Amino acid sequence: MTGKNLTVLISGNGSNLQALIDACGTDALPNAKIVHVISNRKAAYGLERASKASIPTSYHNLIPYKKKHPSDLDLARSEYDADLANMIINHAPRTDLIVCAGWMHIVTPNFLNPIAEAGIRIINLHPALPGEFAGANAIGRAWEAGQKEELKRTGVMIHEVIAEVDAGDAIVTREVEIRVGETEEQLAERMHTVEHKLIVEGTRKTLEALMKQ
Repeated sequence: MTGKNLTVLISGNGSNLQALIDACGTDALPNAKIVHVISNRKAAYGLERASKASIPTSYHNLIPYKKKHPSDLDLARSEYDADLANMIINHAPRTDLIVCAGWMHIVTPNFLNPIAEAGIRIINLHPALPGEFAGANAIGRAWEAGQKEELKRTGVMIHEVIAEVDAGDAIVTREVEIRVGETEEQLAERMHTVEHKLIVEGTRKTLEALMKQ
């Protein structure tokens, strides 16, 4: 696989970013390089992980856009997303693939359309299986369903990003058992272990598909 450049979007601790950092240049992600990490939270520890790996970082927060348009959240989000797209498209070296790794912001067509026009793919990690627990707190909601409705399993997926939240085509999925008597924190810990492997696998599959186009 020839060299491909990744931009990773984060909001928090960055453990999935770390999994990608560790995988780049190995057999898991040969010739892949993270060229840009963007966070929408200034205190996100993932920014420090990127800096330690000598990866350029940017901070892009919605608050200034809300202040500019206090009575029109849709306009604020649209301008924010347009600027986010420009930040990625105009960054050098060129990005081939965007990986949302714990990115806690729902993107709009103002982001997705210019990214698609630039020929950049975008994928997302979501801690649930296709069609289940879309949106925030997916692990917590799955754990509650395990307690109340005796749901036996949840899972993790890497999927294409579309305007509908967590509804793009799945690239790779993995089921995770919901065990009787375990706490939500214990389930989350096991889920995160699966996430770290699956985000690398999903990224590799996407890059391989790009090479075939």
